[in-house]
Amino acid sequence: MLISDLLSPERIRCDVHSSSKKQLLELISEELARNSEEFSNREIFESLCARERLGSTGLGKGVAIPHGRVRGTQNVEASFFRLRKPLPFDSVDGEPVDLLFALAVPEDCNEDHLKLLSQVAELFSDPELLQELREAENSGRMLQLLSRTRH
Repeated sequence: MLISDLLSPERIRCDVHSSSKKQLLELISEELARNSEEFSNREIFESLCARERLGSTGLGKGVAIPHGRVRGTQNVEASFFRLRKPLPFDSVDGEPVDLLFALAVPEDCNEDHLKLLSQVAELFSDPELLQELREAENSGRMLQLLSRTRH
């Protein structure tokens, strides 16, 4: 599964404002549930919060990959957020987060889910890409950047 298969310009949010991690997870949940008839934003929110309680999904360098498993779906939903102002996210390096790749995956999606998380984490390990995402003018440009294949 490729990132470009999961995202579209409509699933990318630029310069989002949030005053707290909880509010941000609520915004992410609403976005991930927006086009789904299979699950509600409440189900996604609870799943994201449960995952965050296990340990922050903040990878460091201003990046987080909030994700959760949702019962009753076979689809993976994804969205990308760039915050206007970095927000504390309990990241491993203690730095606030401004770039988030959010995922809602089927409850039984194990190996594919892990591969996708690994792919996203690898993508965000590139400091040049992070800078380009922070400077991108619009969601179309962000999608181009996120869809680039890296080896």
